[in-house]
Amino acid sequence: MKYLLFIRKIVLFILLAGILNCSESTGTDSKTQQNNLPDISGYPVVGTNQITFYNNSIEISAPSAGDAFYGQDAQYIKNSPKYRDNGDGTVTDLVTGLMWSQSPDLNGDGKINIEDKLTYEEALANAEKFNLAGYNDWRLPTIKEQYSLIIFSGKDPSGYEGTATDGLVPFIDTNYFEFGYGDTEAGERIIDAQFATATQYVSTTMDGNETMFGVNFADGRIKGYPSGTTPIDPKGKGFYVFYVRGNETYGINNLVDNGDSTVTDNATGLMWMQFDSASPMTWEEALSYAENLEFGGYNDWRLPDVKELQSIVDYTRSPETTNSPAIDPLFQCTQITNEAGRTDYPFYWSGTTHANWTAISGGNAAYVSFGRAMGYMFNWIDVHGAGAQRSDPKVGDPADYPTGHGPQGDAIRVFNYVRCVRDIK
Repeated sequence: MKYLLFIRKIVLFILLAGILNCSESTGTDSKTQQNNLPDISGYPVVGTNQITFYNNSIEISAPSAGDAFYGQDAQYIKNSPKYRDNGDGTVTDLVTGLMWSQSPDLNGDGKINIEDKLTYEEALANAEKFNLAGYNDWRLPTIKEQYSLIIFSGKDPSGYEGTATDGLVPFIDTNYFEFGYGDTEAGERIIDAQFATATQYVSTTMDGNETMFGVNFADGRIKGYPSGTTPIDPKGKGFYVFYVRGNETYGINNLVDNGDSTVTDNATGLMWMQFDSASPMTWEEALSYAENLEFGGYNDWRLPDVKELQSIVDYTRSPETTNSPAIDPLFQCTQITNEAGRTDYPFYWSGTTHANWTAISGGNAAYVSFGRAMGYMFNWIDVHGAGAQRSDPKVGDPADYPTGHGPQGDAIRVFNYVRCVRDIK
């Protein structure tokens, strides 16, 4: 009898344990379903979506190993963008685990124009009360979160002489996200499609402007923009806004000094040269340098795509405030003298072409500035901030650009530095 009673107790215990386990499992599933977020953490860098090959000026067929221009972005496709339209005004990024508001049409009038734009302070404040699809834990994205959405199948409108935007190709996937160019009817330029982020520049731009880093999905750049009032914008500059939720570890590096002049980022799964190329070179030379590099016992180095390169920017650092490049101190950057005659740090090439609408559509490649993003505004100053992403001609003579190029006189160097990357196997 005692034996049977003992057996019954064991059976009852097993049944209860099973019920509890089922309850716990159901609870976890319900929470996941309620949040509608994939179980993704860390910092997976989303691919650029660039599948076209270029030489120094135009599209070409895919080069083979050993050919000129081998090793560019389209040669190394991984982590391709992948989204889910949730059908409720939100989009989930299945690579990063982030959920996004789908449209910058904040006033809900069915149009994306100047009426939807917010100042930096308004964008921050609006995040606190933003409610969409039953979620109220939205936030203004960091620059690294926002930049995860950029794709380089887009085309910079430079060289476009029309006014209609229907045929333009933005740097964001419009199959999933709604997008608007600048509101030309309100006096804006087509390229005025800057999106706000929560990342402020630790220094200033334009000789004193408090600055926020924003992403421009119209022309494919990161630049520093005024986060406060200026004489040009006495009420503050307006920005489009996407809000984000989920994966709060996104954009946070986990760097390890390997002791062999390499640095591993366990958050992204990338290994980097601890030092740079020590001398500048053209884009074609940069590709060849990376493809032929044998270093640290590895021979599979490559030129990083621009999103990989931006992943190692440290936006808490700058030449002005920390007397350093905008990168973790584990890395070394060659010191240079910039256009203003000041000690500074280089622009670094990526393998990503920055296509445009000119006759030389593939003539520029994207770079990231780990020093001041210099421009000529009556004199040479930091116009866009350390950590900006712009582009340079792949070939040419910098002397042909004595006052830079573009609206803020971006410094044109042509010869930029290289920091190679490889995938952790």
